[in-house]
Amino acid sequence: MRQVAIYGKGGIGKSTTTQNLNAGLGEMGKKIMIVGCDPKADSTRLILGGLAQETVLDTLREEGEDIDLDQVLREGFFSIRCVESGGPEPGVGCAGRGIITSIGLLERLGAYTEDLDYVFYDVLGDVVCGGFAMPIREGKAQEIYIVCSGEMMALYAANNISKGIRKYANTGGVRLGGLICNSRNVDGEAELVSSVAKELGTQMIYFVPRDNMVQRAEIHKQTVIQFDPESSQAAEYRNLARKIDANDMFVVPKPLSQERLESLLMEHGIL
Repeated sequence: MRQVAIYGKGGIGKSTTTQNLNAGLGEMGKKIMIVGCDPKADSTRLILGGLAQETVLDTLREEGEDIDLDQVLREGFFSIRCVESGGPEPGVGCAGRGIITSIGLLERLGAYTEDLDYVFYDVLGDVVCGGFAMPIREGKAQEIYIVCSGEMMALYAANNISKGIRKYANTGGVRLGGLICNSRNVDGEAELVSSVAKELGTQMIYFVPRDNMVQRAEIHKQTVIQFDPESSQAAEYRNLARKIDANDMFVVPKPLSQERLESLLMEHGIL
């Protein structure tokens, strides 16, 4: 079983990329569970066709500790198993605690079955809080992919996440599998992201082109592969899935200094 965490700057398209990637892996016959680690509980929406997923924290609040796995786990497209951690009431408590609670509960209820090929953790933010770093810190995820773009703040976040991976590489055994560029049509975007990846000691594992097909599929509460399987964008997500499945490059990243990152941005005309 490969346990994979997807990180990246807020709003960069982590959940959309993760769900479309998982559709590609599911089409390949892979057995998958997605654990949504975002209080918005939107990490499984496209896989479940927009069904309101009861979150782990909501269920615990309503039912207490004595709950069954089928109360928090639903199956969606390609029989992908979906769990949403959820979060506290707005303005109260720490959302990161939801991740810790959810993973502990899933382990206790036997969700990590032997037939699973992949477990994906779709994680909010850029590892500034111990709760959100939990999949890295405690070795729950062995491989990390960072979704970014050629935009300045997305690359700052990617570098910051790499610092978190490096910090826990020895204790948790976690490794960086590469950067996934979710294109924003920035000039020279692929070259810039590839350059940053090379300096980190990793790879740009895939460049996902920008296409309005993604938004059209989202409006219909579906992944692109389900909504329009013959589209060019569906082919891109299939290619991304194959790249992830075949990846064997896992590294302890070498984060850039602020000065070096900014110099790369200037070299590529971003600053």
